[in-house]
Amino acid sequence: MCCRTEGVRYSVGGVCLAVCGSRLAQVVEQIVAFAPFRVSEGTPRFSFVEGRVEEVPQVVNTQYRFTHEGVSSEFSATADGYLLSMQLDEEPPLYLWHRVGESHLWLSGNLAMRLVRFALWVGYGLMRATDGSVAIHSSCIVHEGRAVLFLGESGTGKSTHTRLWREHITGSFLLNDDSPIVTVESDGRVWVYGSPWSGKTPCYRAERYELQACVRLSQAPANRIRRLSPLHAYAALHPSCPPQFAYDDRLYSGISDTMGRMIAAVPCYHLACLPDEAAARLACDTLFM
Repeated sequence: MCCRTEGVRYSVGGVCLAVCGSRLAQVVEQIVAFAPFRVSEGTPRFSFVEGRVEEVPQVVNTQYRFTHEGVSSEFSATADGYLLSMQLDEEPPLYLWHRVGESHLWLSGNLAMRLVRFALWVGYGLMRATDGSVAIHSSCIVHEGRAVLFLGESGTGKSTHTRLWREHITGSFLLNDDSPIVTVESDGRVWVYGSPWSGKTPCYRAERYELQACVRLSQAPANRIRRLSPLHAYAALHPSCPPQFAYDDRLYSGISDTMGRMIAAVPCYHLACLPDEAAARLACDTLFM
């Protein structure tokens, strides 16, 4: 085990973390997306530590199973924490586990780059779920120094809509196209951070901007936008939060509190739209009027 001040340091979502162990550190250093977030100073709030397979804890309750791009994963509760297992085809699995109350997470087994990258995302979410921060599945545009989150199921046009902003709304740029980190500060202000996880779009900005609004997208034959009530805003945000944590009372309580504070601080909208310039301008005019 390494101490909290050792290892290769990264600053993600406003907190410093460390990656410890020569093999694990080398894998993370090879992930291009993490390079903009590497820092030379700072005390890590938590650490990812290279462990041994024989130390992997036993599963008490498997809470969530999912398969993506050939990788089969299980997120489970253990006697004193959580365990993520990931396996690609017939290759050996990767394990990530964490004991509640400790400041480190362990990774062991198959440290393939694509598995490690996702495991770090889950581990980061575990450590931030109860402190006012959550990774929200969305595409984030920045305009006039403020961030806007566009949410929706896969295929609803999040990336298309933010592309339309960049093409037609002067000064707009992409902060993250898949998993920006949203943090509600103690003063109630909501900030959006770029992250090393941006889906298939290589956009890795180590920057933060205050959140202007959240917009749930849906396809429609005409463009129209409306502000959502707090209840409907919660329903709009909920599907875009990490599904792995939705079945654990402790984790989801923290995420629910963060969503509630977000909704109290920033407006949420529903935009039914076509994939055209008019939709982008309607949204911009509404959010920045």
